[in-house]
Amino acid sequence: MSEPVLAFHAVAGIRIGTTCAQIKQAVRDDLTLFEIAPNSSTAAVFTQNAFCAAPVTLSKQHLHNTAPRFLLINSGNANAGTGAQGLQDALSSCASVAAQASCTSEAVLPFSTGVIGVSLPVEKICKAIPIAFQNLSADNWDKAARAIMTTDTVPKLVSRQAEIGGHLVTVTGISKGAGMIRPDMATMLGFIATDASVPQSLLQECLHYAANRSFNRVTIDGDTSTNDSCVLVATGKGMLTVSRADERYLQLRDLITEVCIALAQAIVRDGEGATKFITVRVEQGANAQECLDVAYTIAHSPLVKTAFFASDANWGRILAAVGRAGLNNLDLDKIKIYLGEVCIVENGGRAPSYTEAQGQAVMSEKEITIRVLLARGDVIEDVWTCDFSYDYVKINAEYRT
Repeated sequence: MSEPVLAFHAVAGIRIGTTCAQIKQAVRDDLTLFEIAPNSSTAAVFTQNAFCAAPVTLSKQHLHNTAPRFLLINSGNANAGTGAQGLQDALSSCASVAAQASCTSEAVLPFSTGVIGVSLPVEKICKAIPIAFQNLSADNWDKAARAIMTTDTVPKLVSRQAEIGGHLVTVTGISKGAGMIRPDMATMLGFIATDASVPQSLLQECLHYAANRSFNRVTIDGDTSTNDSCVLVATGKGMLTVSRADERYLQLRDLITEVCIALAQAIVRDGEGATKFITVRVEQGANAQECLDVAYTIAHSPLVKTAFFASDANWGRILAAVGRAGLNNLDLDKIKIYLGEVCIVENGGRAPSYTEAQGQAVMSEKEITIRVLLARGDVIEDVWTCDFSYDYVKINAEYRT
């Protein structure tokens, strides 16, 4: 029985085709082609990993030189750690798309996700590209969300419409990611489109803003991948046109950010082996960086994450993480730590009102918020993570089998 199609709004100016190139498996689609209307604006952000994958290197070059007309995405193979041959393979894939579309290879941006260090099966991809072209449709967002999955257990698709300046605006996006996830982008691919008209430089600012409040606020295991990429396309096929000085731009930016946050949180909820969704909120910081330093130290701690999996209110692990986050001149007596609404630490130690039963009740929930109040300022930052389970180890131990 086929899975129900996820609800979405098609974006005028975007067509998508998917097919099974049998890159790693022959059960479901693993190749996706986005066709972007002429005169669209495209922005992108990429991994900060110095060992970035061949498609990342090539996409950066192509995006710098020309306006993209196509995005080519394969799952099942990362084409990372593949040297000069990997670049040639990515370029050959782009050339195959260009030959079908009668455009330049530079008008194609390649993206890959999967196992690192394995040569890209170019012949399979090139053979499948004509089929992806035949399948191009404005209504294939759901199929694309499924085709870019690797260890994901569910497709991730978010679609919003809102009236801005008297015009109905659509923003729709898909993402993939479940492991090797850490800010600076991760084994995460994201593709978002809107029918609004936005100048390219402003669209790039918009994507940076949205990514820094969404994809760069999630962590599954602290590993930054080689392939992280997120693309934002503004087709200009709708009625809304915005500029930097336009208040409507801020409304559009907020709508795009809303979609990105929903996609980012979907990645955390689908974290490999995850059983709990955890928000780490650091308040009363002197600046954003120190809030994030504390939040990530907590979110990356294997001891904290395994305690959450076990529903064990071992609050000392959280306290220890705060203490080793590297903040100078901490006034320990002023710091407060909460599990949900339950105060667990104050005045330098266990809160007098805290009981084990209170902590246990919060830890047994599926969605949990850790709050740390630093008493150093008024800045607040959130990071989203999940627990570590037996299944996380199993999934990653068997990733190549």
